Amino acid sequence: MDLIFRALADPTRRSLLDALFIEDGQTLGALVARFDMTRIGVAKHLSLLEEAGLVVTRRDGREKHHFLNPVGIRQVHDRWVSKYTEPWAAGLLGLRDELEAPSMALTKVFEIYIRTSPERLWDAITDPEVRRRFHFGNTIASDWTEGSAYAVTHEGVDGPLVDGENLTIDPPRLLVQSFRAHWDDDAESAGTSRVTWEIEEIGDSCRLVVTHDQLPDDVSEAIHGGWPMVLSGLKTWLETGTELTTPGSLMYG
Repeated sequence: MDLIFRALADPTRRSLLDALFIEDGQTLGALVARFDMTRIGVAKHLSLLEEAGLVVTRRDGREKHHFLNPVGIRQVHDRWVSKYTEPWAAGLLGLRDELEAPSMALTKVFEIYIRTSPERLWDAITDPEVRRRFHFGNTIASDWTEGSAYAVTHEGVDGPLVDGENLTIDPPRLLVQSFRAHWDDDAESAGTSRVTWEIEEIGDSCRLVVTHDQLPDDVSEAIHGGWPMVLSGLKTWLETGTELTTPGSLMYG
């Protein structure tokens, strides 16, 4: 948390986050063009934001794209902001979909570090009872074989909230799933997208990156906007054994 506050203390780094809030997925060159600063200077600020978990990068060929990571913002919100300025935090988490590069407009990236083992993290993602604990009452069912179906359900709700196919299963490192949301008509109209869970062991912790891509250009934020709360709930459960309850935490996404 100290890294986040130190990163936010610099006005240039806050401006970089504002730029990514307006147009997510920008390259270093695009960001340099927005600032009266050398390429090396902008790169150093981006590196500090990435170290603090506020920015996540993804390569597309020779280009590296920078994404605002809402999970870090959510952690600040949950600990310090929610009881004072919930509307501000909710607005900051609302990433806009009209991006500089159309080919990247369909991708949302979320990163979080959790003090646990890859095996325990994989089990939490795939175990129905644990899933219910951190996914705010939602559970998941599958036989977890490649090509098999899965469904996310909630007690008292008819039919699945989300379903799809397990495209790639490589425990405890990689899970790739197709994703179809059904909780309302807008969700249904979004069609099929893809969610990739990547687990990397780092010391006594794991880096978890969830990439939600292949989204339509006009997708509702409700389709991908729940991930920061889901991942915060996952971290809280694995590290403390308690369930996270924050404003808006009963979202299905």
